[in-house]
Amino acid sequence: MGKNSFGAVLFDMDGTIIDSEPYWMRAEREMVESFGGTWDDHQGYALVGSGLWNTATMLRAEGVDLDHETIISRLSASVRADIALEIPWRPGVREMFADILSRNIPCALVTMSIGLNARAVAEALDKELGRPVFGAIVSADDVTHPKPDPEAYRAGAAALGVDVGNTVAFEDSSFGAASAFSAGAVTVGIPLHVEIPTHTVHELWESMEGKNFADVEEVWLRHREK
Repeated sequence: MGKNSFGAVLFDMDGTIIDSEPYWMRAEREMVESFGGTWDDHQGYALVGSGLWNTATMLRAEGVDLDHETIISRLSASVRADIALEIPWRPGVREMFADILSRNIPCALVTMSIGLNARAVAEALDKELGRPVFGAIVSADDVTHPKPDPEAYRAGAAALGVDVGNTVAFEDSSFGAASAFSAGAVTVGIPLHVEIPTHTVHELWESMEGKNFADVEEVWLRHREK
């Protein structure tokens, strides 16, 4: 690692390294409908990147007569079951991880999914690449304030022992990008199901496909604090 290299890469999970948002939206719709309500894609997209407590609050407002903890547990279990059947990796993500890890750059997973789901995806990625990928995992279980609050990204950097200003973060949502950007990470948005305001990212990519470590380092060099 050269003297100008950054200290770590921080990755969101849902929508960034896996396209799991359709799993979440199906689980939300089925839960609301089981209580006689209706739930459409517009409502689901409005929650992309936000904390699960917020999701539970919205579902309760649509007639789901369960407490927040039960809603979160059941939604997460549904998504975890779908992931066990098929992990919808986003294009280029596994190749990106392999290249970053070959340079001994540490990575952290920073997600608002619960720890069980985060670890399930992390373990699947470890298996595919044949080595541990994440030096730290920060999930919804580990923070007091969910994204867009910067707490999660600050915690991810701290867990790796690096300054958050010396990291590059990847996000797919407006909530997540705002979290990473306000924490001080050089933030790359990879929008998928929702748009990301340009003022909450340093750069926007269409995907990680065809990208590698050199591209990440170039982003950091362009936008790091002087």
